[in-house]
Amino acid sequence: MGSGTVITDTDGHRVPITVTVGEHRPATAGADGSAPDGGPATGVKPAAGDGSAPAPRIGIRLTPPTGELVWSCSPEAARELAAALVRAAEEAENAATGRPVTVEAGELRRGDVRDGDRAMTVESARTDGSTVHVTWKSGAGRSWTQAYAADAPITLKRRLPGSR
Repeated sequence: MGSGTVITDTDGHRVPITVTVGEHRPATAGADGSAPDGGPATGVKPAAGDGSAPAPRIGIRLTPPTGELVWSCSPEAARELAAALVRAAEEAENAATGRPVTVEAGELRRGDVRDGDRAMTVESARTDGSTVHVTWKSGAGRSWTQAYAADAPITLKRRLPGSR
Protein backbone atom coordinates (compact mmCIF):
# COMPACT_ATOMS: atom_id res chain seq x y z
CA MET A 1 0.00 0.00 0.00
CA GLY A 2 1.56 3.23 -1.02
CA SER A 3 0.91 6.87 -0.39
CA GLY A 4 -1.82 6.80 -3.06
CA THR A 5 -4.27 4.98 -0.77
CA VAL A 6 -6.91 7.25 0.70
CA ILE A 7 -9.71 6.68 3.19
CA THR A 8 -12.12 9.21 4.66
CA ASP A 9 -12.69 10.25 8.25
CA THR A 10 -16.14 10.51 9.86
CA ASP A 11 -16.52 14.06 8.50
CA GLY A 12 -15.78 12.92 4.93
CA HIS A 13 -12.28 14.45 4.78
CA ARG A 14 -9.69 12.55 2.75
CA VAL A 15 -7.03 10.83 4.85
CA PRO A 16 -4.00 9.59 2.87
CA ILE A 17 -2.39 6.38 4.19
CA THR A 18 1.22 5.33 3.76
CA VAL A 19 2.39 1.85 4.76
CA THR A 20 6.11 1.18 4.99
CA VAL A 21 8.24 -1.83 5.81
CA GLY A 22 11.30 -1.94 8.01
CA GLU A 23 10.66 0.99 10.32
CA HIS A 24 12.02 0.14 13.76
CA ARG A 25 10.18 1.91 16.54
CA PRO A 26 11.15 1.79 20.22
CA ALA A 27 8.85 -0.07 22.58
CA THR A 28 9.55 1.55 25.91
CA ALA A 29 7.24 4.35 26.94
CA GLY A 30 7.75 7.36 29.13
CA ALA A 31 5.32 8.44 31.86
CA ASP A 32 3.36 10.41 29.27
CA GLY A 33 3.10 7.36 26.96
CA SER A 34 5.72 8.61 24.51
CA ALA A 35 8.76 6.75 23.27
CA PRO A 36 12.27 7.88 24.24
CA ASP A 37 12.56 9.76 20.91
CA GLY A 38 9.41 11.74 21.72
CA GLY A 39 7.23 9.76 19.30
CA PRO A 40 4.49 7.31 20.15
CA ALA A 41 5.49 4.14 21.99
CA THR A 42 5.06 1.11 19.75
CA GLY A 43 6.33 -2.40 19.22
CA VAL A 44 8.35 -4.80 21.27
CA LYS A 45 11.97 -4.07 22.08
CA PRO A 46 14.40 -6.99 22.35
CA ALA A 47 15.49 -7.93 25.84
CA ALA A 48 18.42 -5.85 27.08
CA GLY A 49 21.77 -7.36 26.37
CA ASP A 50 20.61 -10.18 24.10
CA GLY A 51 22.46 -8.61 21.13
CA SER A 52 19.67 -9.23 18.66
CA ALA A 53 18.54 -6.63 16.17
CA PRO A 54 15.09 -5.08 16.58
CA ALA A 55 12.29 -7.08 14.97
CA PRO A 56 11.10 -5.73 11.61
CA ARG A 57 8.11 -3.40 11.82
CA ILE A 58 5.32 -2.32 9.54
CA GLY A 59 4.79 1.46 9.68
CA ILE A 60 1.31 2.92 9.17
CA ARG A 61 1.03 6.69 8.67
CA LEU A 62 -2.34 8.47 8.39
CA THR A 63 -2.35 12.11 7.43
CA PRO A 64 -5.75 13.67 8.23
CA PRO A 65 -6.25 17.44 7.99
CA THR A 66 -5.88 17.72 11.79
CA GLY A 67 -2.36 16.29 11.98
CA GLU A 68 -0.44 13.09 11.47
CA LEU A 69 -0.89 9.69 13.13
CA VAL A 70 1.94 7.17 13.03
CA TRP A 71 1.73 3.57 14.22
CA SER A 72 3.85 0.51 13.76
CA CYS A 73 3.25 -3.18 14.34
CA SER A 74 4.80 -6.56 13.84
CA PRO A 75 4.30 -8.43 10.58
CA GLU A 76 1.97 -10.84 12.45
CA ALA A 77 -0.20 -7.98 13.70
CA ALA A 78 -0.25 -6.51 10.17
CA ARG A 79 -1.54 -9.86 8.83
CA GLU A 80 -4.25 -9.93 11.52
CA LEU A 81 -5.29 -6.38 10.61
CA ALA A 82 -5.34 -7.23 6.89
CA ALA A 83 -7.46 -10.34 7.54
CA ALA A 84 -9.91 -8.31 9.64
CA LEU A 85 -10.19 -5.72 6.85
CA VAL A 86 -10.78 -8.43 4.23
CA ARG A 87 -13.51 -10.03 6.39
CA ALA A 88 -15.18 -6.62 6.89
CA ALA A 89 -14.98 -5.88 3.14
CA GLU A 90 -16.57 -9.24 2.29
CA GLU A 91 -19.30 -8.69 4.86
CA ALA A 92 -20.04 -5.22 3.48
CA GLU A 93 -20.11 -6.52 -0.10
CA ASN A 94 -22.35 -9.45 0.84
CA ALA A 95 -24.85 -7.29 2.70
CA ALA A 96 -28.18 -7.04 0.95
CA THR A 97 -28.17 -3.85 -1.12
CA GLY A 98 -31.89 -3.68 -1.75
CA ARG A 99 -33.78 -5.55 -4.41
CA PRO A 100 -32.17 -7.87 -6.93
CA VAL A 101 -31.03 -6.65 -10.34
CA THR A 102 -31.54 -8.59 -13.58
CA VAL A 103 -28.86 -8.58 -16.28
CA GLU A 104 -28.39 -10.46 -19.53
CA ALA A 105 -26.07 -13.46 -19.30
CA GLY A 106 -23.66 -11.71 -21.68
CA GLU A 107 -23.20 -8.95 -19.06
CA LEU A 108 -22.23 -11.26 -16.18
CA ARG A 109 -18.84 -10.60 -14.63
CA ARG A 110 -16.62 -12.20 -12.01
CA GLY A 111 -17.94 -11.61 -8.49
CA ASP A 112 -21.63 -11.30 -9.42
CA VAL A 113 -23.82 -13.25 -6.96
CA ARG A 114 -26.95 -14.99 -8.22
CA ASP A 115 -30.20 -14.39 -6.36
CA GLY A 116 -31.62 -17.52 -4.75
CA ASP A 117 -31.57 -19.77 -1.70
CA ARG A 118 -27.95 -20.84 -2.17
CA ALA A 119 -24.91 -18.63 -2.77
CA MET A 120 -23.62 -18.87 -6.34
CA THR A 121 -20.84 -16.53 -7.44
CA VAL A 122 -19.61 -15.99 -10.99
CA GLU A 123 -16.03 -17.25 -11.30
CA SER A 124 -15.82 -16.44 -15.02
CA ALA A 125 -18.03 -15.77 -18.04
CA ARG A 126 -16.90 -16.44 -21.60
CA THR A 127 -18.90 -15.54 -24.69
CA ASP A 128 -18.82 -17.94 -27.63
CA GLY A 129 -20.99 -16.42 -30.37
CA SER A 130 -24.52 -16.14 -28.98
CA THR A 131 -23.75 -18.46 -26.05
CA VAL A 132 -22.25 -17.45 -22.72
CA HIS A 133 -20.40 -20.08 -20.67
CA VAL A 134 -20.61 -19.12 -17.00
CA THR A 135 -18.53 -20.85 -14.35
CA TRP A 136 -20.27 -20.63 -10.99
CA LYS A 137 -18.83 -21.36 -7.55
CA SER A 138 -21.05 -22.39 -4.66
CA GLY A 139 -20.64 -21.23 -1.08
CA ALA A 140 -19.34 -24.73 -0.35
CA GLY A 141 -16.55 -24.28 -2.92
CA ARG A 142 -17.95 -26.50 -5.70
CA SER A 143 -17.56 -25.15 -9.26
CA TRP A 144 -19.50 -25.92 -12.44
CA THR A 145 -20.10 -24.35 -15.84
CA GLN A 146 -23.47 -23.63 -17.44
CA ALA A 147 -24.27 -22.32 -20.92
CA TYR A 148 -26.85 -19.56 -21.47
CA ALA A 149 -28.13 -17.62 -24.44
CA ALA A 150 -26.34 -14.23 -24.35
CA ASP A 151 -29.66 -12.44 -23.84
CA ALA A 152 -30.98 -14.80 -21.12
CA PRO A 153 -32.08 -12.85 -18.02
CA ILE A 154 -30.09 -13.66 -14.86
CA THR A 155 -31.26 -12.24 -11.53
CA LEU A 156 -28.44 -11.14 -9.23
CA LYS A 157 -28.51 -10.55 -5.50
CA ARG A 158 -25.30 -8.54 -5.61
CA ARG A 159 -23.21 -6.96 -8.30
CA LEU A 160 -19.69 -5.74 -7.65
CA PRO A 161 -18.70 -2.42 -9.20
CA GLY A 162 -16.34 -2.46 -12.15
CA SER A 163 -16.23 -4.20 -15.47
CA ARG A 164 -15.65 -7.72 -16.66
